[in-house]
Amino acid sequence: RRHGLRQLLRRRAARRRHARRQAPLREALEYSHVCKYACSEEVPELQDMGGPVEGGFSVAFDPLDGSSIVDTNFTVGTIFGVWPGDKLTGVTGGDQVAAAMGIYGPRTTFVVALKDCPGTHEFLLLDEGKWQHVKDTTTIGEGKMFSPGNLRATFDNPDYDKLVNYYVKEKYTLRYTGGMVPDVNQIIVKEKGIFTNVTSPTAKAKLRLLFEVAPLGFLIEKAGGHSSDGKQSVLDKVISQLDERTQVAYGSKNEIIRFEETLYGSSRLAASA
Repeated sequence: RRHGLRQLLRRRAARRRHARRQAPLREALEYSHVCKYACSEEVPELQDMGGPVEGGFSVAFDPLDGSSIVDTNFTVGTIFGVWPGDKLTGVTGGDQVAAAMGIYGPRTTFVVALKDCPGTHEFLLLDEGKWQHVKDTTTIGEGKMFSPGNLRATFDNPDYDKLVNYYVKEKYTLRYTGGMVPDVNQIIVKEKGIFTNVTSPTAKAKLRLLFEVAPLGFLIEKAGGHSSDGKQSVLDKVISQLDERTQVAYGSKNEIIRFEETLYGSSRLAASA
């Protein structure tokens, strides 16, 4: 009974954190006068921000990625995906015109990518409140660093179990926090590595295509990396529902080839490797 009460209090505290995080984001989007619709991972419903359809944009965001690790003082973040016009369904991640993530840890940084601008661009928040451009990333190379999410799926997904055991056998460095933003951000900052979050018959998909997977896929691919749901780039997946979920991997080309071949026997990227 006490355990159940603690879980309830944690969930309520998490909802309050998300509500506090969402309010300034919605205010900023409304104030921009170019945002038609905003949609939050916490409340997956279109909210009219008053901007135009023609020449305007719609924004999907996760206000606090990593809410379950806030109490342990781990790094958390915010994820944004920006689409042209007034549609957030019937579109793909590749239709985005911009994506970004805020990272709140020992440093506060912001990584952004624009459709017509090469690479990703990292900015650091200075003590005086100004932002300093600190890094561009245009290449994700090879390197033995892995972040294996949803490891419970290895129990009844033997192919995922095989992949994780490969990383261990080959002495990859484990770098996993349980927060998607810091685990994906390190691939861009370190310019190497692999992030996986795989499903199984008993461990279903939790990551949302619109709010998390597609925006971070946009960032990774703009940085020179690749993404996959096992068979295709996550940027090619049509978003049919606001709350649609999927498995995903992000990383270098060879790591995504290994991911696809191990889980499904072949890779669309192998021919050009």
